[in-house]
Amino acid sequence: MRIRTDPERCIGAGRCFLAAPELFDQNDHDGTVVVLVDQVTGDALEGARAAVDDCPTRTLSLTEG
Repeated sequence: MRIRTDPERCIGAGRCFLAAPELFDQNDHDGTVVVLVDQVTGDALEGARAAVDDCPTRTLSLTEG
């Protein structure tokens, strides 16, 4: 699965980072999401799904490929 993000929608809540710090970080300038790992598999997929589900602005999504 591939992590997709729409940085224009991100409000910097940081929930993605809290759900999966190995996959996400926050921009030092404005707190918006930084995707560290674009393609996720195995155990990382659970953290990615938790981050997508918990995002208050639906900035994140998962797609095949």
